[in-house]
Parts: sequence; C-alpha cells; structure tokens
Amino acid sequence: MSKVKSVRNFALTGLFLAVSASVGIAQEPKETPSQDPTNNVRKVGKEVKEVYKKWINNDVAYIITKDEKKAFDQLKTDEERENFIENFWRRRDPNPDTEENEYREEYYERIAYANEHYASGIPGWKTDRGRTYIAWGKPDSVESHPSGGSYDRPSYEGGGSTTTYPFEVWFYRHLDGVGDGLEIEFVDPTGTGEYRIARNAFEKDALLMVPGAGLTTAEQLGLGSKAERIAGINDANRYYGRAQDQPFERLSVITNLQRPPQVKFSDLQSLAGGDSGTIDNNPLDFDLRVDFFRQSDDRVIATFTVQTDNKELVFENVGGVQTARMNVFGRVTAVSGKRSGIFEDSVSATATGEELAEAKDRKSVYQKAIALTPGTYKVDVVVRDVASGNKGVIGKGFTVPKYDEKKLSTSTLVLASKLRSTNERDIGGMFIIGNAKVIPNLSGVYKKGQDIGVYLQVYNAEIDQTTLRPAVDVEYILMKGGKEFMRQPENWEGLSDSGQRLTLARLLPTDQMPVGDYEIKIKIKDRVRTDNQVIEQTGSFTITQ
Repeated sequence: MSKVKSVRNFALTGLFLAVSASVGIAQEPKETPSQDPTNNVRKVGKEVKEVYKKWINNDVAYIITKDEKKAFDQLKTDEERENFIENFWRRRDPNPDTEENEYREEYYERIAYANEHYASGIPGWKTDRGRTYIAWGKPDSVESHPSGGSYDRPSYEGGGSTTTYPFEVWFYRHLDGVGDGLEIEFVDPTGTGEYRIARNAFEKDALLMVPGAGLTTAEQLGLGSKAERIAGINDANRYYGRAQDQPFERLSVITNLQRPPQVKFSDLQSLAGGDSGTIDNNPLDFDLRVDFFRQSDDRVIATFTVQTDNKELVFENVGGVQTARMNVFGRVTAVSGKRSGIFEDSVSATATGEELAEAKDRKSVYQKAIALTPGTYKVDVVVRDVASGNKGVIGKGFTVPKYDEKKLSTSTLVLASKLRSTNERDIGGMFIIGNAKVIPNLSGVYKKGQDIGVYLQVYNAEIDQTTLRPAVDVEYILMKGGKEFMRQPENWEGLSDSGQRLTLARLLPTDQMPVGDYEIKIKIKDRVRTDNQVIEQTGSFTITQ
C-alpha cells in the first residue's frame, strides 16, 4: 500500500510540476498575482481612541441624537472630535453666558447617582431606572414598594387584592416630547434589585400565574378570566382603566422615553450669526425692534420684540383647533465678541375653523428683556415656522445708551397696539415695563377706531415742591402731511411714578383721524434747570380703514 501511495503522490507531483511549467512558459512575460489575500496591501484607518468610544457609547448614549452620532462617526481627527464634544455640550447649555455648563455637570451627577443607587449585578446606568433618571432627571415624586407584598389594586387596575413583586412608580408632571402627567412603573420580578420598566399594570402581580389567586373584581364576578388578563384580552382596564393605562399608550410612552431628549431649537442657534436677510428658498418675513429703558446707573433693560404676520405661518389642525407655531432664537453679542445674552421660545396662534381667516389677518408677537451695560452690541434673531420649516434671520447692531444722572433723558418711544396697567396675572409675563403692559406695534399700522398706545419714560425730571408735580412741560404733537394736526399738553393725570422717573402712558383715539400717514412728536422741557433742557422723541404710524 505504501508503495502504491508513493507512486500516486509522485505521479501527482509530476503532473503539477508539468502544468506549472507549461503555465510559466505561456505567461512568462507577466507576473502571476498572488492569490493569497494575506499578501494584499491592507487599507487600515486610524482607530478611534478608547476615550472617544467610551464617550459616544457610554457617557452620552442616552441623549445623543441619531444625526449627532452619524456626524461623530464621520469625523477623522481627534481635534474634530474634541470640537464636536465641546459643541455637543454647548448646544445643551441652559445658560451659555456663564463659565459652567450646568447641564453637563448635572448630567454626570445623574450618572453617578444612577450607578450608586440602581446597580444590580450590572452598572446602574445600564438599568431601566438608571436610563430614565440619566436622560430625564429626577422624577417629581416616587411611590416605592421595595418589598412588594400585599396590594389592594385601585379601581383603574381592576380592583381586588393580590401580592406584588417589589415595584416603584415614578411621576413626572411634564417631559418634552413624551407627555404630561406621566406615571412610569418599574418592577423587580427577580428580587435581584434590577427594576424593569413595566408595559402594563399586571407585571408587578406575583400571583398572575397562580390559578384562582389574586383575582380582580371583574374576575371574581365572572366578568372576565385571568387567562384573558394574561393574554391582554378583556382585562379590567376595559371597564375601569384610565386612558394612560391602555397598552398602546403605555408602549408609546416607553418608546418616547427611549428617544434622546429634544435639543431645544439648536438648529436655529446654528443659523444665528449670518447676514441679515433670508436663509432659504422659503423665507419667513418678520420684524425686529430693540427698545431701551433705564434700570440703574450702569444697567439698561433692552427689550427685543419680534413680530410676524400670521399669514406667514402655516396653521394645522391640533385637537380640532387650528394652530400655528413659530420658534424664536436670539443671541446678543458685545462688540468684543463676548456673548451677552441668549433667548429662545415658542409662540403659538390658535383659532377655530370659523375664526381662521380672521386669525391670519392678525400678528404674532414675542418679546424678551435683557439687562445690559451701556455699549455697542449685535443681536442675531432666527424665526422658524414649525409646520412648514420656513425660516428667516435678522442681524442688527445697536447701541445701549448711557444715561447721565444729571441730565434730562428718556427711554425709547414705543407706539403700542395694547397698553394698560398690569395685574397679578401679568407677573412674570412678556411685555411688562414698570407698571404697564406694553405690546409694541412694529408695523405702525392701526385700523381706524383702534387706540394708539403711547409709552415713554422720562428720567431725572425734577419735582416742583410747590405743586408736587413734575417740573417739566410735555406736549404731544401730531403731524400729517408736514402740517400740525393736533397738539395736546400732558395733564399728568394717572401719573404712576415720581422722583427720578416719570411714565408717560396715553391712549390716542383714532375715530376722528382721517386715514393716512402721521408723525407723532413728544416734546419735553425742563422748567427747573437753568439750562432749560429740551428733548424730543418722534415716531410714525399709519391709519387704515
């Protein structure tokens, strides 16, 4: 046998050599490429350092968006990754004007807390409770049953008594993108301390699989069976359950909890800083106005008012109500480039189907007040219509005045669409200046019969000690077509301030004014100071039918 094998091997070897030789002669001019893939040149990219892998997969796994993760994966250098991480936290910083990033500091505190309190054989940040706490923060309240035991079901869970596994119910009043009045239930069915998010109210029932035990009221009365409850058919929720306990509602909440929290208007912030004008093919037109009111010797309140026509917005049916929403982002920077303020908010306009046409003829207005020191600044404002995605941007330079305490001076003259005294409901709201609610009319257009609000603050006015009235003369002068139309003195009725600040707040009726363009001039003269200081503030408006 060995001789036969050796002969066979020799024959095969000879055949292989012969074929190799013939191939070699036939292809002598060419080199045969190697068929061994291990000899090929490998294309090896630079591996991402472990610290960046840990950051993307562990540190921010619950809050990074899909777009952000995709962008991070495409970065090539460590410098690009460092810049990305810096911008990632900056987008979430609630107060960019401070050196600390409060969101980042709180976020890592949440991770530490989760690892300390929710670990159960796996790190706390990997558990369901840990994920929820890290991504959404501390719940407003917690109902804890660490030992489980006897449990009387509330009516909306079907009633009756049973025994439960350890469980907790977390309550959140509101979570952006998730919902309001949220009850999130966590159950520990294994007794290991690993609480898992519950998809229905019966996961905590330790007697669910025990025949005849832990029956609901409906099951005791023969209106249902435990088998149906286990299968999710005709369970007690059909008769007593709340809307939030229905299977699809629970699954919807759980799904939303798995998504990263929304980054508020960060896309608008990335647009701020460009040149004035439109930024896409579907621009959103809006007006921007900056007014100034003295707060103290070195501080001035600057109000930024944004106004757009509702016809620029897209109305959608939301719960039977026609609703249009616009997001507003603004950034104030000093001439040195230092950020001096930031604001972002949402403005909504609603109307019924019958009121829609009228609502589109109205305007949506937003205002933010920021205290600034005198100097030169720039504000970049971006407005986006939520429904259509249309955007507009305005960049505007302005100078915050320095008020000399020895000279008569005034605030900006504001012509308002609404002007009235404040009440308790106005506390903390927009458009509050001193003791008045002033909604500026940026277009300056008023319909005949609509009152024109005139608001102006006067600083450093002396008080006449004999009459106890301001020692200044104030006149309201209306001009039309270059000619004086009306002149009225200020009678100081309803004066709300005294001493170093006076408030001029007056409503001008338009019933008797012809349609057309007008100019209003407020002339202020000091009667006490020897230099007889005189100040004039002017504004213009239009009256239409």
